[in-house]
Formats: sequence, C-alpha cells, structure tokens
Amino acid sequence: MPSLTEQILSLIVDKPGLTDREITNQLRGLSAPQQSINQAARWLKSRGRLIRRNRPEDGLIGNYPANGNGGLESVQPPQSGNRRRNHDVDALSEDEIKGILNEYLQADGWETKAAPGRERGIDIDAARGAERWIIEVKGPGSRPPMRVNYFISILGETLQRMNDPDAKYSIALPDLEQYRRLWNRLPQLAKTRTGISLLLVSVDGEIENLT
Repeated sequence: MPSLTEQILSLIVDKPGLTDREITNQLRGLSAPQQSINQAARWLKSRGRLIRRNRPEDGLIGNYPANGNGGLESVQPPQSGNRRRNHDVDALSEDEIKGILNEYLQADGWETKAAPGRERGIDIDAARGAERWIIEVKGPGSRPPMRVNYFISILGETLQRMNDPDAKYSIALPDLEQYRRLWNRLPQLAKTRTGISLLLVSVDGEIENLT
C-alpha cells in the first residue's frame, strides 16, 4: 500500500493546488482530522518534493508538485516522533498562518475574507450569521527584539480595528515560546477590558485559543 506521502504526491500531481483540508477530504474523509496530512505536506516541502503557496483565487495555501511527478520514486514517510514544535526554523510565515486560519474557520462554518501578503486592511474578517471575528496576524520574526515589536504592533493594529461592538477580536501568531511569554506578561486587566484573545498556530496546524 502506498505511504501517506506517496498518496499525497500522487494526488497533487493529478490535482495541483489542493489544500491540506481538500487532500484530507479525499484521502481520509470529510470529518477526518488534517494534522497528519499537514505534517506530511510540510515534510515533503522541506525535502523539496512539493511547493506550498497561496492560491490566487482564494488565498488558501495550496500544494503543488515541485517537478513532474513530485519525486514519487524516492519519498519515504516522515516519522511522527520527528515533529518539531516551537522551533524558529519551522515557524510559520504570516501567509501560512492566514491559510491555516482560513481553513479552520471555513470548516467551522465561517465565511472569511483575508488580505493577501502585506496588503493593507484587516488580515482576516470572518462572519457566521450574526457573528463577526476580526483577526490580525503576524509571522515569527527573525530575532527576539523583532518579536517584541511584532507583539506590540499587532496589539496596536487590533485596537485600531475595534469599531464593531458586537465583533470578537483576536491576534494570531506562530506558536513560539517568546510569544507565549509576552502574552502571559500582558496584564489580565488589559485582556479583560479589550476582550482580545491570542491564537497560537503550531507548525502541525493546531490552533490554541488563549483568552
């Protein structure tokens, strides 16, 4: 039986541009969790077997073969024990975080509008019936001082977006230990009065919501 990585490559050679969720739907079923697919796709990307980039039509992260057949003949499946979380080398880019959040929200019934790249405007504006969720996103940064600046900046950007009293507001960052510490140091009174929550997105696609 083909390995999971071989199944993924075979599928995207035939249907390039599928998201992790769409791959999961076809290989595992509509209600199956996508973490294993996400991990395998990232491993394939790290080996140069596939390319992950935002699809022009909706901004979601699609998977594309890096060459004609994705290197099917030489792929070995990744080992689950090698998963590396909270490591700078694996930290998600801003666009990757947007893609993961888009898929997560859409799977939960939200309609989303995402600003691609560094385009001005709300990073993710989600609606579900009468509910609205505004999310600002930042990437990993390359140095500790940069992450401090990112954290302060994203809080300021979110406060400037607060013009809808019925919406909920969140900041989204890669799941790095420094961002956790910065969040923990933010006074509880500030969190309570603003109502801002933190979404930590891990390299395997998991999302943790801290309020």
